[in-house]
Amino acid sequence: MSPKTIKFEIVTPERVVLSQEILQITVPTTSGEITVLPDHIPLVSVLKPGVIEVKRADNSSEIISVSGGFIEVTKDKVVILADTAERAEELDEEMIKEAQQRAEKLKEEARNVDDVQFTAVAAKLEKEMARLRAVSRWRRLKGTDNK
Repeated sequence: MSPKTIKFEIVTPERVVLSQEILQITVPTTSGEITVLPDHIPLVSVLKPGVIEVKRADNSSEIISVSGGFIEVTKDKVVILADTAERAEELDEEMIKEAQQRAEKLKEEARNVDDVQFTAVAAKLEKEMARLRAVSRWRRLKGTDNK
């Protein structure tokens, strides 16, 4: 007997990032990290920037960086509507580190400006940090982390 699965879809304004049957998903919500399994109670929650880990029906894992959005859990489906979402295997670690450095510099400059600009830059930095964590976790799962 095969394990019970749940339909999963993660969508951004640009594309469907992933759509498949899964065993479980762990997501970063504003209330803390949650794991959803088949037959989970219905739920709607706000996502914060972070790493989503999906366990597929074949027991392999998928790592996705998300910058925020919403998750909806129904009886037989999990849907994430994300501001941005990128599969870890699509990310370029060097480009992320450069973007992180630019965001940190802008954050320091914005600290002396206004709260709105500072908040926008801080959100950009949080997104880049989530992308970096996704790449790192994906490399550990694949056994290619040599650092």
